[in-house]
Amino acid sequence: MSYSNLVLVVDDSPDTLGMLSTALEQANMTTLVALEGTQALNISKKMMPDVILLDAIMPRMDGFETCRRLKADASLKNIPVIFMTGLSDTESIVKGFEVGGVDYLTKPINPLELIARINVHLLNARATLSAQAALDSAGQSIFAITDDGKKTWATPQVNELLELVTRSNTLASLERSLSIWLTRGPVEGDKMHFNSGEKNLTVVYFGLSSSNEHMVRLIDDDAVDEVELLRSQFSITPREADVFLWLARGKTNREIALVLEVSPRTVNKHLEQLFKKLDVDNRTSAAAMAIQCLHKQRVD
Repeated sequence: MSYSNLVLVVDDSPDTLGMLSTALEQANMTTLVALEGTQALNISKKMMPDVILLDAIMPRMDGFETCRRLKADASLKNIPVIFMTGLSDTESIVKGFEVGGVDYLTKPINPLELIARINVHLLNARATLSAQAALDSAGQSIFAITDDGKKTWATPQVNELLELVTRSNTLASLERSLSIWLTRGPVEGDKMHFNSGEKNLTVVYFGLSSSNEHMVRLIDDDAVDEVELLRSQFSITPREADVFLWLARGKTNREIALVLEVSPRTVNKHLEQLFKKLDVDNRTSAAAMAIQCLHKQRVD
């Protein structure tokens, strides 16, 4: 069975809801409807639509505030929001993008154009999520920040480091430093050093994402060279130490191969040699040895 994209249409006009629902269903999309902002937020939390079509002018909570609240919710912020409204003035269009909309269509809506735009934004959203998932899987310390230095997305490795910064009550200071640094127009490869009191960190600039967020890498300057530690502790080769470290981090052979840019078969061969040198017969026992070694180093 093919997957049917789930589209939430938010509009207080029954005629508009009916017209769009028909067009979307003809395009093999499943439609949810909401008549106002609060209802849209509740439905989004329960059903997680793939894309949201949002009218700007509605009773009680308008579309701009609805979008702002959607983007403030970590579980909903990646859902593309397309505004569709009778407001065609420049101020309203700019406001739609400022609150997080990815597109802005003025009524009357052309169904064929709308379907085309939906498909483009669905592809972009999935490409972004795939890239984030790949970075998470690879253990990369990458995160995205706004112009004011606030984090919008990060891999688990970055979140672990930032938890330490948060505990030392210097997260606000880091955000200010990042904001000031960004005003200087860093280019790819530029670095910013930051001392939190507990950690010495380096931020490396990558560039702007498709959503105009700044992509940066976070480096823990105090971290030990874990690969070298495992290599020397267990008398193994540098490549075996690479595989050993990722094994300790719970990665599968395929994921390790992706990170090290080798084939899964090559990873398996390294593991066979590693198991012999460690005198173990399974990956769980090997991983336990690496984790114990790394933990002891951190405690010491």
